[in-house]
Amino acid sequence: MKREPIFPEDYRQTLSLRETEKAIHFIKNAFQIRLSEALNLSRVSAPLFVLGRTGLNDHLSGSEKPVRFTIRHLGEEAEVVQSLAKWKRKALADYGFTPGEGLYTDMNAIRPDEALDNLHSVYVDQWDWERILRPGERDLSTLMETVRIIYGAIRDTERLVCRTFTALPGPILPDAIHFVHSEELEAAWPGLTPRERETRVTREKGAVFVIGIGWPLGNGTPHDTRAADYDDWSTETGQGRHGLNGDILVHYPLLDCVFELSSMGIRVDREALVRQLEMKGETWKLEREYHRSLMEGRLPQTIGGGIGQSRLCMLFLRKAHIGEIQSGVWPEEMAQSFREKNVFLL
Repeated sequence: MKREPIFPEDYRQTLSLRETEKAIHFIKNAFQIRLSEALNLSRVSAPLFVLGRTGLNDHLSGSEKPVRFTIRHLGEEAEVVQSLAKWKRKALADYGFTPGEGLYTDMNAIRPDEALDNLHSVYVDQWDWERILRPGERDLSTLMETVRIIYGAIRDTERLVCRTFTALPGPILPDAIHFVHSEELEAAWPGLTPRERETRVTREKGAVFVIGIGWPLGNGTPHDTRAADYDDWSTETGQGRHGLNGDILVHYPLLDCVFELSSMGIRVDREALVRQLEMKGETWKLEREYHRSLMEGRLPQTIGGGIGQSRLCMLFLRKAHIGEIQSGVWPEEMAQSFREKNVFLL
């Protein structure tokens, strides 16, 4: 899907390139310390690629094609990761983590099908995290409390960044995050697209967690698509609503747009996995190694997600384009049009 670029009026870089690089380093260190302490997470190393036959790679909405190559020594095809949702769950089991404990890692991915704009690039970097649920925690209240903890770490880091780099404007994130179900957004604005609904609600609330992404809404289509085999988006959570997953969204005044910082959720159990694979017509995946492990009870019940590193830095440093945070490959026409607006892409 092609997205139109957004050019803020009278844009000027608050921090120089070298100051920006220093600030990026500061943000990444400060946030991951807060995140790991708040959720009891240990840092681990993560793969850049996995074998395609294992089913560990995530195909996101199902239409994105991972980058593939053959490992000559093995004679097998590998895939550059698109996210680590399933790998993390397996790692928790393999490394001997216990309920209440979790892990986080730096995830670096290549998504060649991504449409490039102010917020999107082919290269994706995020903190991927996963925690084992305790008995009785596989519910909506656990999801919401975890969202509050993560949002608190984001909010507190923004305030620290503004105190440290005083040339930046003051904090923009509200004290608390607002929760809303995707069905409530549809009921409030039935004539708008899901993205337009997100824009409306984030303008009103500042920071929002949209619950229930993947299950069909009243109009027969989901708020957004989700893969069938990691987030649980089909379990009924009360009042006829489904979903134990969602997105953390904030309003970004510089671009006057909705800004997704995290996608997360409680992961599928055996029942949800089968139900969602049947809905997607993908039951053939049950023969893969990862899916067999889940069906046979060899994987823990977990909650997890990803938090965009470049996105977070872009927000905190008031940048107009993600290319001011990370080096990338951009269409020359795009790079030139942004240069004319004092936005210089790396």
